[in-house]
Amino acid sequence: MQVFRETGAYLKGHFRLTSGLHSSEYVQCALVLQHPAIAERFGRELAAQLPDCDVVVAPAIGGLPIGHEVARAKGARFIFTERDSSGKMTFRRGFSINPGEAALVIEDVVTTGGTTREVIDVTAAAGARVLGAGSIIDRSGGRVDLGVPRVALATLDVISYPPDFCPLCEQGIPVVKPGSRPAA
Repeated sequence: MQVFRETGAYLKGHFRLTSGLHSSEYVQCALVLQHPAIAERFGRELAAQLPDCDVVVAPAIGGLPIGHEVARAKGARFIFTERDSSGKMTFRRGFSINPGEAALVIEDVVTTGGTTREVIDVTAAAGARVLGAGSIIDRSGGRVDLGVPRVALATLDVISYPPDFCPLCEQGIPVVKPGSRPAA
């Protein structure tokens, strides 16, 4: 977390998360991962906690830098998923899974686990054996169940609120949406 503070990637305020929930804290991994040496270090640290694999899969866009670095540390292939025009997570750009490949799913931040679960499902449906998942930050306090073993470099227990019951909204504090896609 010290690296997040040093790079200005740990933010305090009133934020709308990708999940649609509101929070007073936000970690903007892109601000940390813009530094290749830090991305490489985090990738090696995450890879050391995960089993060997054939392929690493990450969701675009937040998971791209860390997914690539984990794949490099593992000596594995790296591919990513994207949302199609209907919002469904899918492989594009010619990416595919070979039946039976051992896969890891890597994300920058897990809050509810929704995006990571989508990537796991797409990867498994393509024929891979998903061995585990990893993230730089786990904002759930370790409570998210992805159906596979998972690790994180840092686990935070950040309080988040449904928009209808958000004390920050009640105080009239303007909400900011800093993430990479529109809130749910």
